[in-house]
Amino acid sequence: MDIRSPVKRATLADANERRDWRIYAAFAQRLIPQARTLYEREDFGLDLSHTVYVLDTITIDLCLALFPWAPFRSTKAAVKMHTLIGLRGNVPRFNLISDGMRHDVAHSLSDFYSQQN
Repeated sequence: MDIRSPVKRATLADANERRDWRIYAAFAQRLIPQARTLYEREDFGLDLSHTVYVLDTITIDLCLALFPWAPFRSTKAAVKMHTLIGLRGNVPRFNLISDGMRHDVAHSLSDFYSQQN
């Protein structure tokens, strides 16, 4: 490709700004089942007869002026992304986005299953 210097972050940000997010969502929806199939039999050091999941949550900080619908603190906004991950292969099973104030304990597995169906 004859790239002689590192690509600047601003260039990537500009390119991503012009791309529709649904392209990435559709691509991920195609890759996740393939990854799950690839790793479903991989040994991860524990002898378990059933699938084991972990729940991981990240708070995504947002600007309150731009996202007034997502209040988190008095001066900032946020949403939380809760991801249920299968330990075998570390492949996400479900994602749920909630308001930034919602605690992980407030979710049940039915929240995640309802997102898939």
